[in-house]
Amino acid sequence: MARAFLREPEGFVALLDDGERLVLSGLMQQTRVLLSPEIEPTGDAFDDLVASMGVSLDLADQGAAEPADADHRDPALDRLLPTAHRGDDEVAAEFRRLTEEGLRQRKSSNLDLAIDRIVAADEDRVVLDAAQAPAFLIALTDVRLLLGERMGMRTEEDAEELHAAMETIDDDDPLGYAMAWYDFLTWLQETLAHALMGDGDDDV
Repeated sequence: MARAFLREPEGFVALLDDGERLVLSGLMQQTRVLLSPEIEPTGDAFDDLVASMGVSLDLADQGAAEPADADHRDPALDRLLPTAHRGDDEVAAEFRRLTEEGLRQRKSSNLDLAIDRIVAADEDRVVLDAAQAPAFLIALTDVRLLLGERMGMRTEEDAEELHAAMETIDDDDPLGYAMAWYDFLTWLQETLAHALMGDGDDDV
């Protein structure tokens, strides 16, 4: 049975049982795979640094940007990596070319850290230090965004309709299971955010 994140002497601590940790880490793995920004080291420290920021020095990558092909892009990526210029496809594509790889890497690093902390849980205790907690919080946000997109939850109205549908949905409907996990992620995220802000400080 899960317990909210609380601030304790060793850090921010939540209790998650084996099943909860298994599903949560699986959802994070799926989100990580979708982002998958792997960049192979070039052996040149400067080039690797620039690549880590999402900018390529390869002349082949310096051509004019082309608008992204929406037909071949997973719509979930637009939730995780939103465009900066919705009204101008060319500007949006150029901005994405310059920044998206770096953003993918940062989000993936957050997910990797979160998965590591879940796997490292001892006696159901997921423990985060002050540096790890914000990254874990962002990872939870991204998992919620992906799960919400997969359920078709894109607006407040969508959320209200889905919650209303839960009252009549069959017990074995996968949507009900997904919605339960979405609500669980929301709750877990909120408890960590409150702990980070010091709300209801529970130092012992």
